[in-house]
Amino acid sequence: MKIYKANRKGLINYLLIGSLILPIVVFFLEKNTFTEKPFIILPLLSPLALIFWIYFDTSYKIENNEFIYRSGFLRGKIGIPNIKEILKEKTMWSGIKPALARNGLIIKFNKYDEIYIAPENNNELISDLLKVNSEIKITE
Repeated sequence: MKIYKANRKGLINYLLIGSLILPIVVFFLEKNTFTEKPFIILPLLSPLALIFWIYFDTSYKIENNEFIYRSGFLRGKIGIPNIKEILKEKTMWSGIKPALARNGLIIKFNKYDEIYIAPENNNELISDLLKVNSEIKITE
């Protein structure tokens, strides 16, 4: 079993910083309100919790001829023998995307299914997938 960390570049970092700063700014602007009713800050903290969960939970692994992905509430398994093609250094803007960055991999599997992932090292993941299924077509 090998675990591949997600690439954490781009928009997700700005979302994380923004969701950290917003509750702090609102708290200092309305200190009296929050000291009287501290539960009001919960709606501001819930997006922060969701972004933190996705940020720190996103990873990929290869185990028992299966490619396993997880990113927050998105979790799944793909049989490596079912993978037909991998598009390298691409970005998919719609569909299932357990990824945090651009220029990742689009994995096409089964007949019409595809998923977008963005590991820290695309080439390492591709070479490990090819060790299990050498018939995977790699498209640059």
